[in-house]
Amino acid sequence: MQQGFPLNPFAYYCIVFSTSVLYYTKAYITETSYSTTNPRSLWYIHNRKAVWYSQLCLTIVALAAIFFLLKTDWSLIGRIKWQGWLVIFLFPGIAALYYGSSAIMGDYNLRNTGWLKPFVIGFVWAGLVTVYPVLFDNLFHDTAYNITVIGTLLFIKNFMYIAVLCILFDIKDYAADHNQQLKTFVVKLGLRKTIFYIVIPLCILGLGTFLVYANIRHFHIFKILINTIPFILLIIVAYSLYRRKSIFYYLAIIDGLMLVKAICGTIATIYF
Repeated sequence: MQQGFPLNPFAYYCIVFSTSVLYYTKAYITETSYSTTNPRSLWYIHNRKAVWYSQLCLTIVALAAIFFLLKTDWSLIGRIKWQGWLVIFLFPGIAALYYGSSAIMGDYNLRNTGWLKPFVIGFVWAGLVTVYPVLFDNLFHDTAYNITVIGTLLFIKNFMYIAVLCILFDIKDYAADHNQQLKTFVVKLGLRKTIFYIVIPLCILGLGTFLVYANIRHFHIFKILINTIPFILLIIVAYSLYRRKSIFYYLAIIDGLMLVKAICGTIATIYF
């Protein structure tokens, strides 16, 4: 919507939803240790069979949605140029390296590089919500995908926002990451330095990118103010993490900021 493109077919969003759940669930269905105290991990362990069934159903949904999108014109695949294939496989490729392949990478994966992990997630997430909607619209209308200044600025803003959320989320795993010698920002720098030297500067970078984007697009003042709300809330939440929080707080509040960002962006785009 912010880049001025129409919504894609409903099947496209079925693919996005189902593959996202499949991807994020993989980290938990592979855990088998009952010694963990993480409530979320324990839930996945105790409900393993139900989760596997849901993974199977979501795989079927994703494949069916892909078939539905392509059934009207299978020649679409042959018309995609190499640049298009490069963009299509860039983000899934990085996402695959996040978990790694034991046959190719041994015990190494991007997930085990603590300082890099938030930026890998932010990069993939920003690609999924910023690049893919436009890319697929171009593909299904047989037009070339072009990298634009507007799209790049929006990508950077989303990239920084999600990377910060991931850094904040690592705070809850401080003890486990420290024991496993996983050098996340909070393990290496401590909580205070992580917030003031990493989180807040990244928030400012993301917000600054948005203001440049808004100036280029000549946004209404209310549109700018509404879009700054998620960044203000992000800084407030960062300060709130000085005190220990429950797992529900992280899942509901920090992940919830993604939904807040989407709602604010949608309201600002539609009404202003």
